Amino acid sequence: MKTLPERDNRKILKRPAWPYSLLVLLSLLTLLLSPAAAQAQPLPGIDLRITPTDNPAQVVDSVKLLVLLTVLALAPGLLIMVTSFTRIVVVLSILRGALGIQQTPPNQVIIGLALFLTFFVMTPTFQEINREALQPYLNNQLTQEQAFEAAAKPLKAFMLKQTREKDLALFVSLAKMPRPRNADDLPITVVIPAFVISELKTAFQMGFLLYVPFLVIDMVVASALMSMGMFMLPPVMISLPFKLLLFVMVDGWYLVVRSLVESFH
Repeated sequence: MKTLPERDNRKILKRPAWPYSLLVLLSLLTLLLSPAAAQAQPLPGIDLRITPTDNPAQVVDSVKLLVLLTVLALAPGLLIMVTSFTRIVVVLSILRGALGIQQTPPNQVIIGLALFLTFFVMTPTFQEINREALQPYLNNQLTQEQAFEAAAKPLKAFMLKQTREKDLALFVSLAKMPRPRNADDLPITVVIPAFVISELKTAFQMGFLLYVPFLVIDMVVASALMSMGMFMLPPVMISLPFKLLLFVMVDGWYLVVRSLVESFH
């Protein structure tokens, strides 16, 4: 018969070794993070100072950096308000609601697709802004005010092509400004809100046309279930596979994306 001390010794020998390994690892990390180790291997320091200078080029570079940071901070709002993003993301959201699947595709996919389609549609405008405003400004050929005016021209031309005259007249009257002679006399503060409400109206019109065939399927399925006396069965459960089948058979994503892109030309 085995004695009690022998059983206890065997239990001690069978204990896992990972606590001891963890203790050794923590000890090594403590040594590495100690002040002596930090002094042996110093980290690079960061010094942010504003010092006077007699070199105008350094001042220009600082102003360029400030303008770039400002543009990056305002980029999300500008992307939504003055590009094709509004129409695209609203139509895609309405399409998802018409299909009856609230979480598929997820919001990340919808917004990502809308962003890439926006970049595709806006590429000619962005290229013109880069050629007429950004590159001359970086090469010190234009002042900051001249660069902003040059960048606003192609962007305003794009928005005016998609904006209804009725919406422009609304904001001109609300601003109580004299009637402009042509589109170039319209300030950007009038063009942007008129462009946004025009985009929303166009997006809702396209969304309605997308909703109609799926609404017909829902009505047919609901009528069939009522005629068979299946009142407790939700019609959405039966109509959803038929809507997905219809959308796949007509290659719905191809048709929707093509219609969205062609609507800006």
